Amino acid sequence: MGLPLTMKQACLYVEQARKNRAAEHRRKHSHDGRCSGLTDAEYNRVRVRQKSTFSKVRKFTHNRMWKHQSRYSVKQLIDIIKI
Repeated sequence: MGLPLTMKQACLYVEQARKNRAAEHRRKHSHDGRCSGLTDAEYNRVRVRQKSTFSKVRKFTHNRMWKHQSRYSVKQLIDIIKI
């Protein structure tokens, strides 16, 4: 079909062009059932970044505080917990 001459032909031409474009798009993007979710091995290989800033208090109370155990009294430890 050549270029349309009348409005009726133009409407049919546009409608047919849309159908052809949609059919081509479906053919181009059809995967024939090859698309699926990740396998267990693929899922386990994915690495996701976590929070990059962590609390400093916990590091202090788990590491440096216990290097010199005699430095802190029970009262000081209770005060630290209250903070």
